[in-house]
Amino acid sequence: MLFLVSGIIPSFLNHGKSGESKVDKHLQTNMAQKLYIQTNGCQMNEYDSAKMRDVLKASHGMEMTETPEEADVLLLNTCSIREKAQEKVFSTVGRWRKIKNKRPEVIIAVGGCVASQEGAALQKRAPYVDIVFGPQTLHRLPELLNKARDTKKRVVDISFPQIEKFDALPEPRAEGPKAFVSIMEGCSKYCTFCVVPYTRGEEISRPLNAVIAEISSLAGQGVREINLLGQNVNAYRGEMDDGEIAEFSLLLHYVAAVEGIDRIRFTTSHPAEYGDDIIDAFAEIPELVSHLHLPVQSGSDTILENMKRGYTRDEYLQIMDKMKAVRPGISLSSDFIIGFPGETDAQFEDTLDLIEQVGFDFCYSFIYSPRPGTPAAEMADDISEQTKKQRLTRLKDRLNEMTMAISDSMVDTIQSVLVESVSKKNPLQMTGRTENNRVVNFTAHPRLAGQFVDVIITQALPNSLRGRMFESSIDKILKN
Repeated sequence: MLFLVSGIIPSFLNHGKSGESKVDKHLQTNMAQKLYIQTNGCQMNEYDSAKMRDVLKASHGMEMTETPEEADVLLLNTCSIREKAQEKVFSTVGRWRKIKNKRPEVIIAVGGCVASQEGAALQKRAPYVDIVFGPQTLHRLPELLNKARDTKKRVVDISFPQIEKFDALPEPRAEGPKAFVSIMEGCSKYCTFCVVPYTRGEEISRPLNAVIAEISSLAGQGVREINLLGQNVNAYRGEMDDGEIAEFSLLLHYVAAVEGIDRIRFTTSHPAEYGDDIIDAFAEIPELVSHLHLPVQSGSDTILENMKRGYTRDEYLQIMDKMKAVRPGISLSSDFIIGFPGETDAQFEDTLDLIEQVGFDFCYSFIYSPRPGTPAAEMADDISEQTKKQRLTRLKDRLNEMTMAISDSMVDTIQSVLVESVSKKNPLQMTGRTENNRVVNFTAHPRLAGQFVDVIITQALPNSLRGRMFESSIDKILKN
């Protein structure tokens, strides 16, 4: 920190020949920096982007901007799950190149899974990209940024330093009543269609105490709902102080014991790791929401085997039945890949049949897209694009019907809602989420943000619900 007393300026801060002082340069380089981040992909990427923002604020005093043209650093956090992910990257940085042409000092950085997968090849195709870094090296951004600026050379770091990044991140910062907490990195399942093990590495779990310390800090800042993150979150195996290993179900009990945490969610889980201990946790931990997202990908045993998923259709259905038994009315959601190489009409019908048996709430479904370097990319794909699209349309139409039916059934019910913020569409209303993860908009005072209120659902819309506060909640608030 600089202290200038009574107008006396030390000699080393005197103006140079240009008339610009070193103080001026210091202020320009360290206090006026703006950061723009574009995030593609999953919730893990959203979490990582928030951490990128935090490390650059701590190291360089950077402030976020929503306008790329204003930024001193343009950062793209990429995802390689879907087809043409690389092309989207080059499209984005191509637009940013125009900004850099006008202001050569602007730094363009590309991180995330595409960066990890492409590495130096990305800079070869887009030489105006200054920094390429992987998901495991985001904590090194300050160092990479300084190196790129000092040397005027391109910098690449796509190494896998395992859990190091979590030890190097700034203290967690709450931004509202709910927060994501990453408990592990990578995946060791090696599904034939998935690139994650190659871009994020194998499964590495954070120590139990480190996870609980982060959650406790967030709870102290007013966070009421925690969403535990991982590529394969229920494969968590965190070391405890005594050297023993805590499995995911034990972690859930520890999180529920943190004062102030009233809701727990987690994503994304894997059926092959979903044991009875996790099902028991839903019976024992009221803080766990009555919602489970458990990707199945297909309802065909043959396709599941070809995907190397590690479970059968019947084993998945058994998990669903057990969850319904311990949590009647639980909301269930999943992921589906349509048109996997070799998928027949009958195998697709198996998927539709599984949907009917489970009674899913809402789901994510995609047409299969080959990812370079994965085993499935070498499989013969004899399904026409027209057939894939027709199947996807049938699947989505039925899932949408099921989702809307559940929303309609919620009308006139009382739902516990965590109030998050002022509604984007109506500044006179607040918005929040039910346990089954539906957005509800209702008239309320902004000071209710961060509190749980009872809301009567009055209308079901395609993407949200409307409601009004229940009288008991109003009385309780007035008393407080």
